[in-house]
Amino acid sequence: MSDPLWTSEAFIEACGGTAKGDVGAEITGISIDSRTLEPGDAFIAIKGDRLDGHDYVAAALEAGASLALVAESRLEELPEDGRYVVVEDPLEAMRALGIAARDRTNARIVAVTGSVGKTGTKEALRLALEPSGKVHASVASFNNHWGVPLTLARMPADTDYGVFEIGMNHAGEITPLVKMVRPHVAVITTVEAVHIEFFESVEKIAQAKAEIFDGLEPGGVAILNKDNKQYDLLRFLAVTAGVPTVHTFGQSGSEDSSLKMIVPTGEGTSVEASILGRDVSYGIGAPGNHHVQNSLAVLTAVADLSADLDLGAAALGAMRAPKGRGERCLLTVGSGEVELIDESYNANPASMRAAFSVLAQAEPGSSGRRIAVIGDMRELGTDADRLHADLAAPITEAAIDQVYCAGPHMDALWQKLPDALKAHYREEAKDLADLLTKEVQPGDVVMIKGSLGTRMGPLVEALKKEYPPADSTEAA
Repeated sequence: MSDPLWTSEAFIEACGGTAKGDVGAEITGISIDSRTLEPGDAFIAIKGDRLDGHDYVAAALEAGASLALVAESRLEELPEDGRYVVVEDPLEAMRALGIAARDRTNARIVAVTGSVGKTGTKEALRLALEPSGKVHASVASFNNHWGVPLTLARMPADTDYGVFEIGMNHAGEITPLVKMVRPHVAVITTVEAVHIEFFESVEKIAQAKAEIFDGLEPGGVAILNKDNKQYDLLRFLAVTAGVPTVHTFGQSGSEDSSLKMIVPTGEGTSVEASILGRDVSYGIGAPGNHHVQNSLAVLTAVADLSADLDLGAAALGAMRAPKGRGERCLLTVGSGEVELIDESYNANPASMRAAFSVLAQAEPGSSGRRIAVIGDMRELGTDADRLHADLAAPITEAAIDQVYCAGPHMDALWQKLPDALKAHYREEAKDLADLLTKEVQPGDVVMIKGSLGTRMGPLVEALKKEYPPADSTEAA
C-alpha cells in the first residue's frame, strides 16, 4: 500500500496551522473544489475573484474531506463539528505547503513558460518522462498564483520527475512562482505579442518570461527557441542571471537540438531530429508544426534531466491535442462526416497562425471545405485592430475556403478578407451558432478558435449537439 500524500502532522507543520476537531490522520489528495473532491482529500478554502472556498467547506466535509484548511477569521461561520486546520490565510498556507513539498522531494524538476505552447509542451514532457520514472505534472493550465502552489502541494514525496507550467500576464508574476518550483531545467517555448496590452513592447514580455531563470537550481539548464526573434535577448538575460548552460532548439540546423526532416502523416507528424548530438526518429500524435518545434524542446529537457531519450521520443506518438487546444472529433452530418478542430480555449496572433497551419494540413472530404471560425484575440492593446487585420495573409496562404468572424476587433480582419472567403461576421460569437450549424456540409473541416472571453467554446458545443460525434474517440 502506498504512503499517503501527507500525514496530518506533516501537513499541519508545513502550513503552520492549528488542528481543530477530529482531523484525519492521513491525507490522500489536495482539493480546492468541493465538486471534485475525493474522500480523504484536504480541502483548502482559498478565496478567488468570484468564489470563496469557505462557502463550500460544509459540502467538502460532507463529501469526505479529511480536513478543511480555513481562515481563523471565518471559523465562526463554519459547522461547529468540522475537521479543521486553522491558519491566518489559506492561500499563503497553501504556498507554504507547496514549498515544503518541493523541499522534501529528490525529483528532477522542469518548468515551462512561453507566450504560446506551454500546456501542450507540459503534456508532452509528462508523456516523454513517464517511461523513465514516476511523473507529477500540473493538470489543465494550473500555472498561476494558486495553480503552481496547488500543483506543488499535490506532488508525492517519491516523485522522480516534476513538470510545472508557469504563466503570467504582468511583469513580476513568474519570479515568486519559479522560486517555489526551483527547477533544474527551464524551457521558454517562444515569446510573442501576447498580453501586449500590459507591456510596452515584446522585449518587455521577453524580460518577464526570463524571470523563470530567477529560480533555476544551481547548475541548471535553460532551453531556448533559437528561431524566436527574442532569442538573443533571452540568452543575454539567462547568462546575466548566472545560468551556466543554455541549450537551443530550432529548425535551421545550427541549434543544439535541431530538426532534420518532417513528414505530415494525417494524424500527426513523423520527425527526424538531432537532440544534443544524438539522432532520434519519432512520431508525434498531434498535427501541427508548432508541436514539432516544441518536441525539440521537450526531448532536450528529457536528455538534460538524465531520463531515457529514446523511450521519451517514442512516447510522443501517444500525444493528443487536448480539448480547446486542437482536439479533433468527427461529427456525423447527413450521409457523411465533418472534422471539427477545437481550438476554442484561447488565441493570440502566434497561436492563430499555428491553427491556420494545422487547418491547411487537414484534408477535406469530397467537395468539402476548410472553414475557419475565429473570434477576437484579447489583451492586444492599441495594436489590436492591426494584429487582427494581419491575419488575412496567413488565412489566404493556408488555402482556407470560408471564414466566420466574431467580435469587434475581427471586423478589421473582415474588411481585409477577399469576398470569396467571407461567410459571416457577427459582433458576438453566439450569433454565429445557428448559421454555422445550418451551413456545414459533409466533407468540411471546421476549426474554431478565439480568446476565452470571446466565448467560442459554445460554438463547438452547438455543433456537437446538432451533429453527435461519430464515435467517442478523437479523429485519426
